[in-house]
Amino acid sequence: MAAACISYATAQDFVPIDSIPLTNIIEGDSTSAHIKKSLWQSIKDYISIDGGNSKGDDINKVSVLGGPFYDNQAGFGIALMAGGNFRFNKNDTISLPSTSQIYFNISTKLFWKLGMYGSIFLDENRWRINYDISYENTPSYFYGIGFENGDNDDNKTMQHKHIGLFHIEGLRKITGALKVGPAIRWDYVNSDTIARPELLEGQDRIVRNYGFGLVAEFDTRDNIKDAYSGWYAYSGVLFRPKFLWNKYSFTTLDLRLRHYKQVWKGGVLAGDLYALFNFGNPSWAMMSQVGNSNRMRGYYTGRYRDKHMINLQVELRQHIWGRHGIALWAGVGNVFHDTDSFGHLLPNFGIGYRFAFRRRMNIRLDFGIGKDWQNGFVFNINEAF
Repeated sequence: MAAACISYATAQDFVPIDSIPLTNIIEGDSTSAHIKKSLWQSIKDYISIDGGNSKGDDINKVSVLGGPFYDNQAGFGIALMAGGNFRFNKNDTISLPSTSQIYFNISTKLFWKLGMYGSIFLDENRWRINYDISYENTPSYFYGIGFENGDNDDNKTMQHKHIGLFHIEGLRKITGALKVGPAIRWDYVNSDTIARPELLEGQDRIVRNYGFGLVAEFDTRDNIKDAYSGWYAYSGVLFRPKFLWNKYSFTTLDLRLRHYKQVWKGGVLAGDLYALFNFGNPSWAMMSQVGNSNRMRGYYTGRYRDKHMINLQVELRQHIWGRHGIALWAGVGNVFHDTDSFGHLLPNFGIGYRFAFRRRMNIRLDFGIGKDWQNGFVFNINEAF
């Protein structure tokens, strides 16, 4: 759940909200007719695809959304999201626009989450800083460790957790589209209550992990939020040794490969391969998990967890008309702890609606289906990958 803007989902209706610039009201004639015209023009500008930006782009423009959602884990709730593109140096027209998303969710089941994530591009694309920061209070179900436990409905037990995350990467351009740099990460998970603590297999309820490592990124995408073409490859190794106050010490290898290609007018085919391997002694809280708002959509987050995980998905994104589009995807995933336990495969497929709230910034409403017709909704900004 931590890597996603909004892990829970669905919005029946979302309501754009934004502040109306005071200059639109007080400049010029102060008559009521002028005020009404300015208010109406501000509303029209906000819901337009360029947000009223006369330059025809969305640089330095923040878009804010709010609306209800429902999820069988979180219940009914309200989601607020703000996202935008910006540049630190207006004279740097070579760097890709930096992106940032801030979100807050709260629900009837006492779930709440506050977070921020994005990418910052500097010095004519020579530097890229990726960041992901969040904290959440979440009631959820826990099924135990390993595929067999996750596949057993009788293991379903209530658990309440507090989860904190701080992850930042600083990538320096080496050559062409290749960037390399350091990474630091802090994780905190506190399972203050769990109905069946034996499913933790004797591990601590409170887990803290401190890590550092090295990441490499190769990126030729034409747009990081809504790519039509290009490749993206990521390789990261993160160490959590005992001398950094880690009771559960382990090393994580994170591998990602994505490709995007326009297959016909308005149609983009996107593929995503993701693998996460943990070597050493990861706790129950830090094991690889299947299911979130970006991959294996429809699975209950964390139901299936083990030391290692592999996901593969292919998605067709098709523009229909105006600002509307759809997405169809199919995929497969797995969690395992050694080669002998690799054989269990989890299918995944689904359909989604896309609305172009800004140029190359989509709102998506996805419905995913998994093994034994497990299913769920996702409501989020930007494409899943």
